[in-house]
Amino acid sequence: MPTDGKVSAVEELTRLMSRSQGFYLADFTGLDVPDVTRLRKRLRDEDIIYRVVKNRLALIAVRNAGIQGLDEVLQGPTGLASSETDPVAAVRLLHEFASETNGLPRVKGGFADGRVFREDQLESLAQLPPREVLLGQLVASVQSPLTGLVLCLGGLLQSLVLVLNEIAGKKGAAGEEI
Repeated sequence: MPTDGKVSAVEELTRLMSRSQGFYLADFTGLDVPDVTRLRKRLRDEDIIYRVVKNRLALIAVRNAGIQGLDEVLQGPTGLASSETDPVAAVRLLHEFASETNGLPRVKGGFADGRVFREDQLESLAQLPPREVLLGQLVASVQSPLTGLVLCLGGLLQSLVLVLNEIAGKKGAAGEEI
C-alpha cells in the first residue's frame, strides 16, 4: 500500500508535468555539490523548476499526465527540470551547463510541445534561441515587407507632390490660373 508521502509526491510530479511547457530528465551522476548548487541557482534564476525524482514515482506521474515513451529514460539517478513558460529553456540551460562541466549533467530525454524527445534529438532543440529572440525575429520578418511598402508608397507620394508643384510653378510663371 502506497504511503501518503508517495501519493502526494506523485500528485505533485503529475501537476508539474501537466503544467510545464517542457520538462527534461537528466542524469546528474558525477556532479559534485558545488556544481549541483550552481546548476540549481542558474535554473532558479530562469524560473526553471529542478527536482531529483524517484524513477518509479516519476513513471507513475508520467503515465498519470498521459505521456508515453519515457519509460526507458527513467533509469538511474534522475533530475527533472521543467519550465512553465518556455518549452526549451530548461534543455538549453542544461546543455550550456554541461558544456562547462565536461558533459555533466547528461540530458536523457524530455517532453515538450506534445512530443517525447530522445537524447540525440535534444542537442538540436537546445540550439534554438530563447522565446523572446524568436518572437523578435518573427516581428522583424513581418515588419520588413510592411516597412518597404510604406517607404515605396511614401516615395511615390513624394514624387507626385514634386510633379504637381512643378506643374503649378510652370502654370504660375505663364500666368495661367491653376
